[in-house]
Amino acid sequence: MIMRRPLPSVAGMDTEEAAATATDTSPVASSRGFYGCVIGLIAFFALIALGAHALAEFEKGLDGDGQLEQPGLSGSVSQPLGPGTTARYEDGLWVTVSRPERHDDGTYGVNVTFKNGTDDQLRLGDEESSGTLDVRPGESGQDYAPGGDVRWLNWKEVASALAPPIPEGEERTVPVRLKPDRKGAPVTLEVTPPHSGYRETAHFQLSPG
Repeated sequence: MIMRRPLPSVAGMDTEEAAATATDTSPVASSRGFYGCVIGLIAFFALIALGAHALAEFEKGLDGDGQLEQPGLSGSVSQPLGPGTTARYEDGLWVTVSRPERHDDGTYGVNVTFKNGTDDQLRLGDEESSGTLDVRPGESGQDYAPGGDVRWLNWKEVASALAPPIPEGEERTVPVRLKPDRKGAPVTLEVTPPHSGYRETAHFQLSPG
C-alpha cells in the first residue's frame, strides 16, 4: 500500500519559516500603499490648482480684463504712478513710462513702451489721431495748473507710431517730446489703450527737470 505524504501547511511551519514568509510580502504591500498615497496627493493638489485658476478666470470675467491689476499704487487718478514704473492690465498688456530726459533745447523726452502680453494683436490707434496717449499739465486730477502749461511737440508722430497693430508677444516704444513752461512743473501722462469692452486709464505723474 502506497502511503501519501501530506503537504506541509502554514500551520505546520515552524516559527522561523512563518516569519520569513510574512517578511517577504510586507514590503511589496507597503510600497504599493506609499505610491498610492503619493498619486492621491498629486491629484488633490492638481484639483486645487485647477479650481483656483477657474476662480481667477471667473472673477476676471466679472470685472473685465481691461482692469489695472498690480501691487502698490493703482495708477488711478488719485494714485498715479511715477516715472520708470509699469501699469499692468489683467489681459497681459504692460505699459511702462520712462523717466524724463532733458535735452539741450530745453525739451524733455519720455519713452512709453507697450508690451503686448495678450492673446491677440494689439491695435492702439490710427494715422490721424489716437486716444491712447494724452498729456495734461499739473498733477493727476488737477483741473487747472496756473503757470504750469506744457506743450506736446510730437503728437502727430506719436499717433503715426501707434497706428500699426502690435503683434502678440511683441512690444513697441514710442518717444514723447514735451516742453513745460517751467522746469520741474508737474505733468500727467494718461494712457488709455483701446479695448473691445472697457479699459482703465493709467495715470503717470512726472516732474520734468
